[in-house]
Amino acid sequence: MVRVAALFVERGGVYDGLPDVDAWTKDEDARKYTGPYPVVAHPPCQLWTKLARVNYKRWGGEHNKPGNDGGCFLSALTSVRRFGGVLEHPAFSYAWTEYQLPRPRCLGWVSSSPNEWVCEVWQSAYGHRARKRTWLYYYGRWPYPIKQLRWERLPGVAQIGWFDRNKPVLGKREASATPILFRDDLLTLARNAQ
Repeated sequence: MVRVAALFVERGGVYDGLPDVDAWTKDEDARKYTGPYPVVAHPPCQLWTKLARVNYKRWGGEHNKPGNDGGCFLSALTSVRRFGGVLEHPAFSYAWTEYQLPRPRCLGWVSSSPNEWVCEVWQSAYGHRARKRTWLYYYGRWPYPIKQLRWERLPGVAQIGWFDRNKPVLGKREASATPILFRDDLLTLARNAQ
């Protein structure tokens, strides 16, 4: 089985301790990853969302400045393009615009070059309690990412943030957690990238 590097993941999370995964947690500074394995990247997202702009306007401070993630997203993108694999970020992440990544336009994979694809997945299709709309950027071998994903658009029974008064709000840890079935599909994508 092909070994995979999981970048920017949580200690004790779903990637930690897997025998065929080189897990780079926040403590290990995934920006220092130099290969050689294909990558599943989960760069920090809190400074790339719409809420980041609201928080910056309200509270100010360089640490709240949208996009000021210390180079984490760029490092993850560079690793995916160099070693193959997949990068995961919230739907409508401003990082997509900042780094001129193609946006998902329809259900399923969309190709913008022979080795580059994007799509939107709702993690609720994988068992997450919130719908958790997620964009994926895949870089790998032609002709197509072999792994088809779960394309169902399930509304979820909970929410991330305070948008719907009828659904319970998830705590930070559960909100950011990756469902095991989704993790497995991401690992398969990375393994097929080389």
